[in-house]
Amino acid sequence: MRTEAKARILINNLLQRSSWRFFDDEVGPANIALETHVKLKKKTLDAFGDDFEKTASGYVDYLLLDERGFPIAVLEAKSEKFDPLVGKEQARKYAHSQNARFVILSNGNLHYFWDLEQGNPVLITEFPTPDSLGHFHAFKPNPDALVGEKIETDYVAATQNPNYRNDPRWNDPGQRDGFIKDTELKLLRPYQLRAVAALQDAVHKGRTRFLFEMATGTGKTLTAAAVIKLFMRTGNAQRVLFLVDRIELETQAWKAFVRLLKNDFHTVIYKEHRDDWRNAEIVVSTVQSLQFNNKYRRLFSPTDFDLPISDEAHRSIGGNSRAVFEYLIGYKLGLTATPKDYLKRIDPARISERDPRDWERRQLLDTYKTFGCESSEPTFRYSLIDGVREGYPS
Repeated sequence: MRTEAKARILINNLLQRSSWRFFDDEVGPANIALETHVKLKKKTLDAFGDDFEKTASGYVDYLLLDERGFPIAVLEAKSEKFDPLVGKEQARKYAHSQNARFVILSNGNLHYFWDLEQGNPVLITEFPTPDSLGHFHAFKPNPDALVGEKIETDYVAATQNPNYRNDPRWNDPGQRDGFIKDTELKLLRPYQLRAVAALQDAVHKGRTRFLFEMATGTGKTLTAAAVIKLFMRTGNAQRVLFLVDRIELETQAWKAFVRLLKNDFHTVIYKEHRDDWRNAEIVVSTVQSLQFNNKYRRLFSPTDFDLPISDEAHRSIGGNSRAVFEYLIGYKLGLTATPKDYLKRIDPARISERDPRDWERRQLLDTYKTFGCESSEPTFRYSLIDGVREGYPS
């Protein structure tokens, strides 16, 4: 079988699995159209691989339609032997010509999702459903407000205790340290402020995925709380999913967010609030509980969370767990002290010669690639050495 045909068969199956329809059926009208110069010879799904009348380039573009029949996304299909990103500019032009906001790039094995109104193509493991694209199309984040938000040392503390500056102990230099300790007031350290500023700068550059590589003990959860407030306060998120990979971390994260953000945002553990989790702004869950039997697909729409955060990202999105994370569409943040670098000093051509899919597997497992940080450079890095140098012991 030709590689072009094989790729199309894989793509067709992925489209159907995500509820896209080539033909009218009992569910509804067809919501996939092909380019006007490409035709189907017959209405049989099992022959779709070789059954396209090919374009001169040998590839086929799919146009995905919303419930009113208007274009919402372009899917650019490439042969298995090509990286899907080679079709990026061609797909962008086609999407603009069709007034479509989204682009999917795929070679059947590796897929990217691209919101043309913000950011760059990001790796996905499943195609978004028609409903999820419709919901996401209605969500209008405000990156400028996020970038322009002023973040100061007391950004989280002001949520913990909005009136802390009126307390006599705060205003007495001799009692201030005791007041901070007694009330567990959390003031952002300079490097945590730099982390949030680095994220704001990344958003300004159009990025939607971020990675904080911070040593254990340097306050990743407090930094995450500042990021959550930033996204919520500026209208760039309505609900956050905080994913962990162990039960004890689930409880620990819930307690932390309640302590830090309860005056502004409601936090729940999903398994304890299965019926009312939608009433919360922050939902905490282990990735394993959502992954079991693909439960996340039945529980959530891809647009239920505008900011998924992966704690210990090198573990909580590894292997099959990644499907949970990638199912959700939106801004994404990874937190880790030890990212996995599967692409460092690797020659893609040599890898592909030995096993064409090994390069793709490495991209899916690589922590930096997952969070849009090429060349092994995270959005923000703060090592244990940095902490010691600046006088912040773990």
